[in-house]
Amino acid sequence: MARFGLPALLCTLAALSAALLAAELKSKSCSEVRRLYVSKGFDKNDAPTHEINGDHLKICAQGHTCCSQEMEERYSLQSKDDFTSVVSEQCNHLQAIFASRYKKFDEFFKELLENAEKSLNDMFVKTYGRLYMQNSELFKDLFVELKRYYVMGNVNLEEMLNDFWARLLERMFRLVNSQYHFTDEYLECVSKYTEQLKPFGDVPRKLKLQVTRAFVAARTFAQGLAVARDVVSKVSVVNPTAQCTHALLKMIYCSHCQGLVTVKPCYNYCSNIMRGCLANQGDLDFEWNNFIDAMLMVAERLEGPFNIESVMDPIDVKISDAIMNMQENSVQVSQKVFQGCGPPKPLPAGRISRSISESAFSARFRPYHPEERPTTAAGTSLDRLVTDVKEKLKQAKKFWSSLPSNVCNDERMAAGNGNEDDCWNGKGKSRYLFAVTGNGLANQGNNPEVQVDTSKPDILILRQIMALRVMTSKMKNAYNGNDVDFFDISDESSGEGSGSGCEYQQCPSEFEYNATDHSGKNANDKAGSAGAHTGAQPYLLTVFCILFLVMQREWR
Repeated sequence: MARFGLPALLCTLAALSAALLAAELKSKSCSEVRRLYVSKGFDKNDAPTHEINGDHLKICAQGHTCCSQEMEERYSLQSKDDFTSVVSEQCNHLQAIFASRYKKFDEFFKELLENAEKSLNDMFVKTYGRLYMQNSELFKDLFVELKRYYVMGNVNLEEMLNDFWARLLERMFRLVNSQYHFTDEYLECVSKYTEQLKPFGDVPRKLKLQVTRAFVAARTFAQGLAVARDVVSKVSVVNPTAQCTHALLKMIYCSHCQGLVTVKPCYNYCSNIMRGCLANQGDLDFEWNNFIDAMLMVAERLEGPFNIESVMDPIDVKISDAIMNMQENSVQVSQKVFQGCGPPKPLPAGRISRSISESAFSARFRPYHPEERPTTAAGTSLDRLVTDVKEKLKQAKKFWSSLPSNVCNDERMAAGNGNEDDCWNGKGKSRYLFAVTGNGLANQGNNPEVQVDTSKPDILILRQIMALRVMTSKMKNAYNGNDVDFFDISDESSGEGSGSGCEYQQCPSEFEYNATDHSGKNANDKAGSAGAHTGAQPYLLTVFCILFLVMQREWR
């Protein structure tokens, strides 16, 4: 039996060795890694069938690995693409919201102006007939300027409206005094009496206040939607740094090199990498939130006192009321003008025009009944548009500080927040132990996953921060009823009228308009201290001029 003991023992050892070798070869198979690699469109010849020595790896862990050098290089590019794709999806959704709302608002405002012009033209042709048609270019010019302001912004609404009423007075004065001949110089004198005589009653003052507030708010709000769209569009194009790309490779694909193809990155691990890679985007958050708050405030104005729909819809009625007021007071107005400008020259008897009593102006304007008048444009109403946008604006707040978390919430990027033990922590399948850093560039100095140069902010991001800051300033001005481009807007603060729920001095002061405050304060201080500080006036005047120039650049 002793003779058979040694061969039997050797056979047993050989069998055990073969079994162990088979088990070892099976554990080191890279077939699943290879399959997933090929499924992404990469060359299967890059991927080994079994583990190899990993000394060639630069980012992923060396030692036994399922990744060749070519695989690591391609995974590096793929991880960058995966990251930019998820970020773009998050941003593109928000960008599409602002783009669609801007388009809808823009269509609405333009169609509203078209409807108002058509309504005025139709009713004035019906009511005033030939006299209106002979002077229709005056009203066409009004709407041309209103449209130009909305599109271009380079119109001083107050001056434009003053000019409209002055020109209308000249035309009306000639009509109600058709027995006289008036030179251009005489009519220019007549226009100087517009403010003093108030031939159109209180309509010009009220309408100027309402139109200025409503158009400034409407145009600025639409501009704000366009700025938000453009900021998101530009920032969504991310270009990861080399350090970020290394961290992304390590997070997304280095686990594959160890054969852990089904293990997803830990949520907090992903959060640190995203906050490092999106550090500059995080710096947008403060100005972005200020911008959103300003948009919401202007939206409230659009729903109430600055509602452009409630201003433009009855503008034909208001202008006609002004015309009728001029007709009813034409005798008193004419007498005062004759006293101030001198007696006009009578026309020859054969050329005297028909009296105003025989003209089309004898009939008072009859507005449409509410069921006849168009109350919407672009298939909607301003209230519905604003309500929808307000909800979207609230959802968009803190978007940039939430972006890292939202990226990691994507199942392609990380494991669920509750799966903290069976996840990839950058080294193996285990809990991630590091704390999550804060958002923004300044907080990345201690980021354990991504090396970030906190001394070099991104120029593109800085430009978007400035764009948001400028637009926020315009929003604050519009909220207070101040013209965005022409800061020396009407100082009338006692206006009344349709929808004017507050006056200039009585509106809530969540936002302060520095131009008005500073100029008013300096003027009062100057008057109050003129006697006490005569010697300091040249110096103060110089300082004031410098401050004015600086502030003027801010306003523009």
